[in-house]
Amino acid sequence: MTLALRFSARSDVGLVRQGNEDSGYAGPRLLVVADGMGGHAAGELASAAAVATLAELELSDPAPEEVLPGLAAAVESAGVNIGQVVADNPDFAGMGTTVTALFWQGERVAVVHVGDSRAYVLREGELGQITHDHTYVQTLVDAGKITAEDAATHPRRSLLMRAVDGVQPVEADLSVREARPGDRYLLCSDGLTGVVSDEELAAILAEGEPTGTVISLVELALSRGAPDNVTVVVADVLIGEEVGAEYRFDLEPVVVGAAGDPRVRAQLPLVHFPDDAAPDPNRPERPPPAGGPPTSEIPAVRADIPLSAGATGLSPRSRRIVRWALASAIGLVLLLASIAGLGAWWWSNQWYVGVQDGRVAVFQGVSGTIAGIPMQSLEQETDTMVASLPTFDVEVVTRGIVAADEADAQRIAGELSARALECEQPRPPAGCPAPSVNP
Repeated sequence: MTLALRFSARSDVGLVRQGNEDSGYAGPRLLVVADGMGGHAAGELASAAAVATLAELELSDPAPEEVLPGLAAAVESAGVNIGQVVADNPDFAGMGTTVTALFWQGERVAVVHVGDSRAYVLREGELGQITHDHTYVQTLVDAGKITAEDAATHPRRSLLMRAVDGVQPVEADLSVREARPGDRYLLCSDGLTGVVSDEELAAILAEGEPTGTVISLVELALSRGAPDNVTVVVADVLIGEEVGAEYRFDLEPVVVGAAGDPRVRAQLPLVHFPDDAAPDPNRPERPPPAGGPPTSEIPAVRADIPLSAGATGLSPRSRRIVRWALASAIGLVLLLASIAGLGAWWWSNQWYVGVQDGRVAVFQGVSGTIAGIPMQSLEQETDTMVASLPTFDVEVVTRGIVAADEADAQRIAGELSARALECEQPRPPAGCPAPSVNP
């Protein structure tokens, strides 16, 4: 039996923090969440380095017996990379990160965990926590000195007992579990679990597809004030042979949070980051060259232009000036054409779900206008009225839900339509609009 993952990820800075120190990764076999710490000491660099280091394991295609040792070695390598960053810039001393990762190999899933980010599995309607928090308050709970309810409000609840900091060696929790078709896995930073209860997690995870689920979870955290960064990764375990042809399992991974930020990546030149299936809308990229990854670099234009016959009477200095001017002009034209081509290619790869005449709609492009020119085109207007959706869905779709591609946009629109139908049931879910009452 071949198992495959349908996955989605989202990260948000929250409503209090100035920057996002979380990083997340979702790929065909690997899920990772890393919560950086250190504030001014560059926690975003620590989490990004950890995610990038663990992502290399997915590319190496390890044998089953190599997965667990490989995860342990990847965490150790992440520590080495973080230590090198601190060595190169002592001002970053004190940074570190949590690491929680799941790697699938056939019908088994290997788990590696350090810190207080969490992994859960929803199986047959029951939510179970896979990981055990490495925090001071959890040691008090384990010792019977306080209850789990007390831990949620304890003044030292954020104090970690283990973290990957590149200074002290860390012992990661390692385990292997059975994976079953129908399982739904959640990885998240404490920015989610700090404001959302396990009961609420179970209720949201029990419905919809991964894309809508990560949106719902992050939006719920934001509605609670989101005092910390929030990162969520959700994946469904599927039987490959029974999945429709519209789903592919060789998809590129999705990288979110600090690890997907080009400004963070630029500060880690020695760290290899995975290619990302979700391009940054603030970083237009040119189409990938044959056999190579996408890049945001614009190639230099070089032109050796011979002078025309009319210029042969000029002095050598004048000919050099004319040659330079012609080359510069042609180079500028080529550069502008390249930029226009880049813009057109980037625009054609942008999709989102928004609102058109009060209905849920699929758009190509990005929301907004430039100089009064719309940056999107309407591709499909559905029959789903936005007013029939639950409150948090209304808020999200009104702002626009970014999709990885056209198929992802269609899935999001379909999920919103399904939630609108649920609101028409005799006992609608929480958040649905109140039914109209005839006088």
